[in-house]
Amino acid sequence: MTITDRLIAPNATRSEAALCYTAAVVGAATAGLLAGRTGGSALMIAVVTLVGFDVFGGAVVNATASAKRWFHRPGREARHHLAFVAIHGQPFLLALVVPGFGWWTASAIYVIAVASAITVTSVPQHLRTPIAFAATVFGTAITVAVLAVPTFVLWFGPVLLIKLLLAHLLPEPGTVDEPRPRTPRPVG
Repeated sequence: MTITDRLIAPNATRSEAALCYTAAVVGAATAGLLAGRTGGSALMIAVVTLVGFDVFGGAVVNATASAKRWFHRPGREARHHLAFVAIHGQPFLLALVVPGFGWWTASAIYVIAVASAITVTSVPQHLRTPIAFAATVFGTAITVAVLAVPTFVLWFGPVLLIKLLLAHLLPEPGTVDEPRPRTPRPVG
């Protein structure tokens, strides 16, 4: 397996790989520059930069057709998707090194992501997309308007939710059996 097979998906196209690596590098640079402007420690800047690489790049990776095919291949179940979401402990990593990004904030972002993923994976397939979007928009509102998050990492919660709920949990469009529309009853 190549590095691209591991970081993106087996059989990723060259254009997908270029897009994903570009998003990861630009995300890392953005996160690093924002963290660097705070005058924080080199460790904090490095960790924020790595988290930026992962979540910005991962949001794009998980949205590619090759990653959708890989993560939603036959035999993949809700438990696989929930495990993928659960291993994303970056909120706690940020709580360790970012002043003002507390453990309560880290726990809240983590719980929002995992509880939302449980909800999305437990509903009928045809409802997963609107529920994932609802969870993402309300989770985003909470992470930016309610939680104590330093401004330079305010991007983290929304981008993590996009990566996990919208990009990872949702299958490739057109691969889901949709319920048949109900025929309206005649009036009269």
